Amino acid sequence: MREKYLPIGTVVLLKGGKKRAMITGFCSVAQENQEKIYDYSGCVYPEGYLSSNQVCLFDHDQIDKIFFLGFEDEEEKAFKEKLNSIVSSIENKPKFESPVDNNESNSDSTNDSNPAATNDSNPDSSDDTGFNPFGVNN
Repeated sequence: MREKYLPIGTVVLLKGGKKRAMITGFCSVAQENQEKIYDYSGCVYPEGYLSSNQVCLFDHDQIDKIFFLGFEDEEEKAFKEKLNSIVSSIENKPKFESPVDNNESNSDSTNDSNPAATNDSNPDSSDDTGFNPFGVNN
């Protein structure tokens, strides 16, 4: 079996599966369990993306057979290196981090000048999981 994170467009059969899937994305989170990050997202092959309730999420070790390998070039290889680096840093991150910096004072002052300090969601942040696939710092 090839290394983790096969290229977009790769067509695979999952263990115990009857229908093939085409890889369409990486590091997806199911709405039902936002603690779990799946290696891949995909759609049925050859039909393609039909609706959001037919997207499949799966891990590399669930792949039984590769039927077709998606397009690989220098851009894809660079993306895969960055993806591996980001995923590695997420996997090595402590599970529970304190949301409060102990070096800052917790006085009665407000943080109106800092929108990230409020309970409002930050539209520039990656997503609810904290995963930022492009490594962009906000």
